Amino acid sequence: MRRIHDTLTLELFDVPTPTPPLAGGLDLDAALRAAICDAIKHCDLDRLGVAAEMSRLTGRPISKAMLDAYTGESRDDHNFPLRYAAAFEVATGSYCLTQLLARQRGCKVLVGEEALLAELGRLEQMEAELKAQKASLKHYLERKKA
Repeated sequence: MRRIHDTLTLELFDVPTPTPPLAGGLDLDAALRAAICDAIKHCDLDRLGVAAEMSRLTGRPISKAMLDAYTGESRDDHNFPLRYAAAFEVATGSYCLTQLLARQRGCKVLVGEEALLAELGRLEQMEAELKAQKASLKHYLERKKA
């Protein structure tokens, strides 16, 4: 399976921050349509294949015409249903919808070993902080004895 071009991955030192809750600021219509289009474009399957795989995964009929409507900028009357998100991501081999929502909420999606490595880093940071606190307490107690 071809790898999806990942436009949502953050740079090394970018800290995710939520989109400010301004009026209209969380309307994800254009971003959602763009993410869906990009995932289909970089997928090994064509739109018909994506629709067929989504149908198989959901047990519901999903057609190429439906995908076309969900991605068409002029089709404001057709919104991509959240219930199809997981099937779409599996069919396209992407995490584009999960990443889109996470980015809007100030989160970062970690998949597989990335999650374990992040947890390891968090534990190492906690260890270092505990070591510093322990040293500080020892130093305080030693000064108090003197």
